Amino acid sequence: MPSSVTNVAIPNFMKHSRRLDAQGRNYAEYSLAGSRASVLFKTGQQPTVDAVHMSEQTFTPAAGRLAPTRFYDPVVALTRERLWRSLAAMYVAPRPGDVIADVGCGTGSLAVLLGRVEPRVQIIGLDPDREVLALARGKAEAAGVTVDWRVSMGDALVDAVGASSVDTVVSSLVLHQCPLRMKRAILAAIHDVLKPGGKVVIADFGLQRTTLMRTAFRIVALADGKEDTQPNADGVVPKLLSEYGFKDVREAEVVPTVSGSISVYVAGKA
Repeated sequence: MPSSVTNVAIPNFMKHSRRLDAQGRNYAEYSLAGSRASVLFKTGQQPTVDAVHMSEQTFTPAAGRLAPTRFYDPVVALTRERLWRSLAAMYVAPRPGDVIADVGCGTGSLAVLLGRVEPRVQIIGLDPDREVLALARGKAEAAGVTVDWRVSMGDALVDAVGASSVDTVVSSLVLHQCPLRMKRAILAAIHDVLKPGGKVVIADFGLQRTTLMRTAFRIVALADGKEDTQPNADGVVPKLLSEYGFKDVREAEVVPTVSGSISVYVAGKA
């Protein structure tokens, strides 16, 4: 984890200030201009305990490497979340009796939305992060939605749900956080768990087509690491879907946001 963000170019629409904490360490506070939410990114010469723990994990926490999980929902809300999640749900088009797996379900927003759209589906929410699953459980209980929450890495889906057992797999804001090899492994696992004729719907940062969106995307690269995020920004997702045997791969929607454009990809299994 970098000890400083001094040399990282921050988009113009991000306001930030530098301060000292009680221990004399530098930190920067970022907020989106015109919004009421802010995210704290601590920096310093020595890694904090949280930073050490994150480096030992095999997954990137929901809110990225620089912010606590409790900030995830307020941050994602700034990305026109209601719009792109609603679009993703539209392309999922849940039907009574469908088995839907939400891979990297995070705090459960999309899984809960799908349960509201069609209460007669079986929804399985999978995430390796027990902290976000606890938040997801609370969210589902408050909404009166039943979700089967399971702890699982994205590349271990066959063990978690079984081969050829799922009608639709949905995943949001997961692949951009993963190394390229893990992106490949997750998509291969998704293909394995889908029933013949099943489909996958992915909502994630995709090809950043304009200078404005590429500039905005820098905050995502800062939070989640450029090495992991750049392939998404270069448009790798549909190429990987085709590479792993999916058919009718298409970028169905593109939603510009304050942190880059989010694409909704749809593909099927033969």
